[in-house]
Amino acid sequence: MSQLLDAIEMETKPQVAWSVIWMHGLGADGNDFVSIVPELGLAEQAGVRFIFPHAPMIPVTCNNGYVMRAWYDILELDSISRRVDEAGIRLSCKAIQALIARENQRGIPSERIVLAGFSQGGAMAYSVGLTHPERLAGIIALSTYIPSASLLATESSPANRTTPVFAAHGLQDPVVPYALGEAAANQVAAAGNPSSWHSYNMPHSVCMEEIMAIGVWLKARMAGA
Repeated sequence: MSQLLDAIEMETKPQVAWSVIWMHGLGADGNDFVSIVPELGLAEQAGVRFIFPHAPMIPVTCNNGYVMRAWYDILELDSISRRVDEAGIRLSCKAIQALIARENQRGIPSERIVLAGFSQGGAMAYSVGLTHPERLAGIIALSTYIPSASLLATESSPANRTTPVFAAHGLQDPVVPYALGEAAANQVAAAGNPSSWHSYNMPHSVCMEEIMAIGVWLKARMAGA
């Protein structure tokens, strides 16, 4: 993963002042959330560059070794836990941090960069956002969990201990149990991050009410800068 991740980019205005790096879920790709950008209601905000990277193609153990886009291997899963490849998480953290560095080079400071993700992508948003050495603007964690408690225990960044978090989950999620998402949000809040927790009557997906809430939250972050 030495090369920069391939990604889809969209800009709400020609003059960009903010960036949102949005990671997709297991088996999907960067196209997954492109269509929500117009629904976020950011037209009146400063220009925002949305970056939707594609995860690498790797075999996923819990899916019988099938090769698909994944941020890390999931070795085993049950109704309340996941056993994951922590080395793979660290590799993806470095790849996402490289995207942050590129935004810095393009003139967007880290404190104007939001990390977002759904499911496994949300797990990466937590992992990178809470360990990145420079303060970020925020973390959006959708239908997800914290994949490695040991990573956060040993590498959590003082710079991001008060970074705001938007976390949301479906009450009928059969893929990532609601309890895992709630536990992750509670853990982050207990560590000191201002957290906004939202639950929706949906399965493992997103809904329009959730997208609108994300837009409101993003506008508040940008207005407060």
